[in-house]
Amino acid sequence: MAANESASIFSSASLAVEYVDSLLPENPLQEPFKNAWNSMLNNYTKFQIATWGSLIVHEALYFLFCLPGLLFQFIPYMKKYKIQKDKPETWENQWKCFKVLLFNHFCIQFPLICGTYYFTEYFNIPYDWERMPRWYMLLARCFGCAVIEDTWHYFLHRLLHHKRIYKYIHKVHHEFQAPFGMEAEYAHPLETLILGTGFFIGILLLCDHVILLWAWVTVRLIETIDVHSGYDIPLNPLNLIPFYAGSRHHDFHHMNFVGNYASTFTWWDRIFGTDAQFVAYYEKMKKVEKKTE
Repeated sequence: MAANESASIFSSASLAVEYVDSLLPENPLQEPFKNAWNSMLNNYTKFQIATWGSLIVHEALYFLFCLPGLLFQFIPYMKKYKIQKDKPETWENQWKCFKVLLFNHFCIQFPLICGTYYFTEYFNIPYDWERMPRWYMLLARCFGCAVIEDTWHYFLHRLLHHKRIYKYIHKVHHEFQAPFGMEAEYAHPLETLILGTGFFIGILLLCDHVILLWAWVTVRLIETIDVHSGYDIPLNPLNLIPFYAGSRHHDFHHMNFVGNYASTFTWWDRIFGTDAQFVAYYEKMKKVEKKTE
């Protein structure tokens, strides 16, 4: 009975979204994107698209999304938005981070990416334009992937902070007490595999087209680079997402090495009380700010 009611609700919601979508003006980018997608299918094999395409998407987007934070350190106006103002970025740390990233990306992540083609073949995941899901279905599946990854990340990340494990694996990621965007994937190879598993679980359960792989990579990179940015930008549109953790939430974790274990949302930390120190700290900061006004 409950299952039927849930199905009815989702069906009604889907119809409502489809109706709203029909009222929106035609997307001027859709036709160029369609032509580019079909051109890619005509000129490259599925193996090349799934393997080299995924690698290019990951590398290009990762460093593109890191670029704003890299530039912020040269803009005096942006310094007031830096969370840990007493710990400025250094070229030494950024260069060290970059070298570890190259190792992780090409020696750890790339072998995993090489399995993408075989995954799509085994599960008959389509590549063609005709079966590409609508934007709202793609967004819904990315949200599902984010919820799954966030749950995995919370519990495994918290486990990696156990005193018997921390110094062997997760300590590498905490080498920089004041995080910066490029540091998002700076980690021990084992951590890259352990926490990275959460990324793939959603794909295994929800993938219905190869475009979801790239859409989910995009969403995940935007989120993880944002929370590691070290800057709390007031007009950040990501902060409009309900229960979104954001940069202050994760920056506090790097500052204190405890609490705030979730990657994207705040609900697991709230449920288990692992955000108590964070909440108390910022309530105290607000009181101090009011007194100084």
